[in-house]
Amino acid sequence: MNRKILAITLSLAFAAMLYAQGKSVTVTGNLIDNACASHHVNDKDFGDRVANHTTSCALMPTCKASGYALYSGGKLYKLDEAGNKLAADLLEGTATEKGVRVSVEGTVTGDTIAVTKLSEVTAATN
Repeated sequence: MNRKILAITLSLAFAAMLYAQGKSVTVTGNLIDNACASHHVNDKDFGDRVANHTTSCALMPTCKASGYALYSGGKLYKLDEAGNKLAADLLEGTATEKGVRVSVEGTVTGDTIAVTKLSEVTAATN
């Protein structure tokens, strides 16, 4: 009987760990460095600030070292280490001077995205 209880308990614990790892998503929004985000996140116009955040600011040494976040739908998602590298590489290679929009694929846990793919989203041309 004790072995059955142990087996059930371990199975439930394993299932809870899998569930707690987050869910796979694709989120589109604007990139901002964590240094600037932390200074302005409570501003009424935070969404506008992010949409107009300059690429040159995001690449300043202090800003780049702080890592990056994605602002989408009124929510700020921090990027994991892999996402920070992908974001920095994208920012260094983009011609967009402000308001860099990206699509991020990954797993969300809390307010952090473990990034598997990050790509710039450009406006459709007609």
